[in-house]
Amino acid sequence: MSTNVFAAHGIEHLSPSSCNQWVSSPATFVLTRLLKQANSVGAGAHRGTAVEDGIATGLRDPGASLADCIKVAQDRFNSLTALSVDPKLDKEREAIPGFVEIGLREIKPYGVPTALQGKVELKVDNLAVPIMGYFDFRFGNIIVDLKTSHSLASKISNSHARQVALYSAAEGADGRVAYVTSKKAAVYGLENVQEHVKALGNIALSIQKFLSISSDPMELAQFVVPDVDSFYFSDPLTRQKAFEVWGV
Repeated sequence: MSTNVFAAHGIEHLSPSSCNQWVSSPATFVLTRLLKQANSVGAGAHRGTAVEDGIATGLRDPGASLADCIKVAQDRFNSLTALSVDPKLDKEREAIPGFVEIGLREIKPYGVPTALQGKVELKVDNLAVPIMGYFDFRFGNIIVDLKTSHSLASKISNSHARQVALYSAAEGADGRVAYVTSKKAAVYGLENVQEHVKALGNIALSIQKFLSISSDPMELAQFVVPDVDSFYFSDPLTRQKAFEVWGV
């Protein structure tokens, strides 16, 4: 077992989201995971959470009406965004009914879920902490992860593949990704599970190697530079924090 360099940074486990964040924006990883600066969550992310709640309501209770499911989603969205000033707030709120209707139409044929928000854990050789995650819906030997967006993906992205591969490998289940928009949807089966699990493990080991440089997060920040033009820094508060740390 490797020396636990994660402990010095208060990290008890990794997740697919933290690994994907490290790949896409190491500076954001440092800012949020090491310097513990909260990253602002936009209306789109809250809409995704709310839509999942609405769809879960309809899956758990086949007798629930579409209107009931939409109301659950709308109430959750309003609660999550009560203090939000995101200019996309109204757009996301108005799209919720379509997302819930299309999502239920696509996923309901799988039946009543045998598990919701199931916790999974994977141990990687030479990695001091486990990789943990939570799948959305399980139907017997099938795990379906929900992804909502205003544009429909034509295939599973690498980041989503790594995420669902974790669930599939940990649970010994068939992994699928349901991409849902407010107008249409598509479900894709995950292939090459072990290759994606290996990639996830390699990313996690890369994080461990980076953290082994120093227990001081400000020192580690000197090894990365943020791309403040990326969507990760679209929030003014996050850009301000980047300026305070990196001067860019």
